[in-house]
Amino acid sequence: MRETGFIGLGAVGGKLAGNLLDNDVALAVCDLDAAKVADFTARGARDGATPAALMQSCDVVITSLPSPAASEMVLAEMLPQMGPGKIWIEMSTTDPDLIVAQAARVAETGAQAVEAPVSGGCHRAATGNISIFAGGPRPAFELVLPLLTILGRQILHTGEVGTASRLKVMTNYLATANLLTLCEALTTMQAAGLDPATTFEAIRISSGTSFVHETESQLILSGSRDVDFTLDLVAKDVGLFQALAEAHGVPLELSPQILALIGDGQARLGENAQSDRMIERLEMATGLSVRADGFPQELIDDQPPVRGAEVILRR
Repeated sequence: MRETGFIGLGAVGGKLAGNLLDNDVALAVCDLDAAKVADFTARGARDGATPAALMQSCDVVITSLPSPAASEMVLAEMLPQMGPGKIWIEMSTTDPDLIVAQAARVAETGAQAVEAPVSGGCHRAATGNISIFAGGPRPAFELVLPLLTILGRQILHTGEVGTASRLKVMTNYLATANLLTLCEALTTMQAAGLDPATTFEAIRISSGTSFVHETESQLILSGSRDVDFTLDLVAKDVGLFQALAEAHGVPLELSPQILALIGDGQARLGENAQSDRMIERLEMATGLSVRADGFPQELIDDQPPVRGAEVILRR
């Protein structure tokens, strides 16, 4: 296999691409931010110039982009250079219907598309310990699995293209709901006289714990509140989940409330504010400062990096 192309060196993409470099994968990169490209070329990557040029020179091109619209723009540039033997791996969190239509257009050229959105936080993307949902034909999945096992620890083949994106927006919906309930729980306990650090440990060792608590609650209490995931992205992902439910006639009750809360957070804190700053809405309302000593300013993945593997389904 020749160089692997990577387009999109943002909060998640930059860490995924860096992980490939750290594992000696020959890499060519592309991003609208020239400084990010320069950083990667200084570390040994090649400047891929444009999406079209990358697709022309690489057998596999990975994208990690901020929105379905950005994904569509990049694909339009790459399509004329696609053909038999080419593979596009879309790692963005995108519209499930859009990726199905995009994959069909890719297939018309003789190339193959695999969707592979990630879950587990930016800190795990940097170490290769993140989880990956992969949707696409089984033969295409098996072709890219060696790359995916570098990028992630647990790789789940979810079925045909579109299945992974549906699952990804669902998990982001759940994470958002969990974050909002944690904001309410931490604030209420402090208002009731509980020490925030004690509250953190009580949740951690109880049935109320979760991945979101064990990561984002730490950044809330430290005052950092910089999980590297912004409210505009939260609104996009929960909105995609809401649209999926509506398309299938599921009358959700919590999801519209979550979207309303996120919208209020954007109005108060800024459209692109960090998502864990949502607790500040409650701090403003109560006059409390929900913080505690001893919590980190940034998340560090303390799991040792290991080669990933496919998750085998229970049958």
